[in-house]
Amino acid sequence: MDTGTHIVMGVALAGLATFDPAIQNDPTLFHAVFAGTVIGSHAPDFDTVLKLRNNATYIRHHRGLSHSLPAIAFWGVLVSSLIYAFVPEVSYWHLLFWTFLAVCIHVFVDLFNAYGTQALRPISNKWIAFGFINTFDPYIFGLHIIGIIAWILGAHPGYTWFIIYTILILYYIKRYMDKREIVHIIKKHIPNTIDIATSPTIKHNEWRVAITTTDRFFVGTVSNGHVEIIDEFVRASLPNSPFINIAKKDKNIAAFLSFSPVYRWELNEMEDYTEVRFIDLRYRSKSYYPFVAVVQINKDMKIMSSYTGWIFSEHKLQRKLYIGDPLL
Repeated sequence: MDTGTHIVMGVALAGLATFDPAIQNDPTLFHAVFAGTVIGSHAPDFDTVLKLRNNATYIRHHRGLSHSLPAIAFWGVLVSSLIYAFVPEVSYWHLLFWTFLAVCIHVFVDLFNAYGTQALRPISNKWIAFGFINTFDPYIFGLHIIGIIAWILGAHPGYTWFIIYTILILYYIKRYMDKREIVHIIKKHIPNTIDIATSPTIKHNEWRVAITTTDRFFVGTVSNGHVEIIDEFVRASLPNSPFINIAKKDKNIAAFLSFSPVYRWELNEMEDYTEVRFIDLRYRSKSYYPFVAVVQINKDMKIMSSYTGWIFSEHKLQRKLYIGDPLL
């Protein structure tokens, strides 16, 4: 989820914590728990600082180690311990429990969008992405805002958030059923389908889909149950080319390949260099595929420049490749 949604979820969890008599009867403990749930709800995304190093490091590790099983315990203990250092008179175990729960909920809700997480590390490095909740869902965020306003106006926080989260559980079930119906429709029309990557949009009944078959990739949209195929690509394995082999050793390309399960590649011969480009097919937006990895290799088989990340125009991509990232 986006940062704003994670934060309001932390506020909601602090409201639910008032069902705990120890927290309800101790204002100092309540404020400590409030800080713990809000900070804990955002803590796994502290890995955003990796962007300061370079995009490759960020893409390879974001929602990876920071969202893993050991990290969940680490963030819970770290955040609660830091807060406890300022208010040692409160119950540490109550503070730890609610902070830890906030971290768990952060990682849990991140599983449901198209980006996903490596939440099972170190058991498995597989990316888990259920793809039926948008990274920013206006319904989820809006219900939290309503709950916060009701709390400010004097509504009982525990009962308020219990009602809202009951609604949200039903909403998640409904979105899961929506995705299941989309998958059923696609498999009915494209029988040799192997995998379907779904990505909901801001509009409730519109979805983006990337379909993998035995020999093709299809990119399309689903609107009100109607599937429209927009692009079709041959599903080709990477050739045993010296340019491809060199490209795979570049940190930007390696980061892209570690993250993207549905992509196509291009090998373009230029006057002074050869460009190898990898394009993720899951995030088509306005006739453009913004998540790419590109490497340029000169005639001496040396890498001149490379880039991976989100780019929404060819001009900006070429500027990145020409100017380079000063932090690389």
